[in-house]
Amino acid sequence: MEEKTKIAVLVSGGGTNLQALIDAEKNGIIRSGRITVVISNKPGVYALERAEKAEIPAVVINKKELGSQEAFEARLIEELEGRGAELIVLAGFMCILSESFTKRYAGRIINVHPSLIPSFCGQGYYGLRVHEAALERGVKVTGATVHFVNEIPDGGEIIMQKAVTIEAGDTAETLQKRVMELAEWKILPQSVELVSKKIKKS
Repeated sequence: MEEKTKIAVLVSGGGTNLQALIDAEKNGIIRSGRITVVISNKPGVYALERAEKAEIPAVVINKKELGSQEAFEARLIEELEGRGAELIVLAGFMCILSESFTKRYAGRIINVHPSLIPSFCGQGYYGLRVHEAALERGVKVTGATVHFVNEIPDGGEIIMQKAVTIEAGDTAETLQKRVMELAEWKILPQSVELVSKKIKKS
């Protein structure tokens, strides 16, 4: 059997995108990669339970306890290297990674962002804030983007995008849910498969 790309998924919260990846692997959407570890920067989050249920090793690297970005990233690198991770997927990971970290894994880190980049992205745009901004601006179409991660928040090369129509009466919460279901949970697994396949060929 052909060796699969080893995937590390980095999380900070409930892990809905992680669940989409676990399900996609089970359903054969992700065929070229295998999630080998889930890493959370916070203890006690539900994403860790999701990993446990799927029998995927899970690790907590607590930035607060480690006291600095440098110590946090050093510990993260140690964990990733120790497990032979070849692809890093940020799935609701609420930590900005430094330039030295993103350069080390250039072309190997991907992130999903809940808007059509370049709209509503960059520093300060995360979670519900993105959807609030889209509604405030009055745009008719939003969506999600999967992109490579570089030193600029949401600034890396775009891998895939999917549009979602904004409906009358949408709140940030209803929009967030629809963007997840119709866009994020579809294009993130597809992008992971695409990049995993490419890594195996390189």
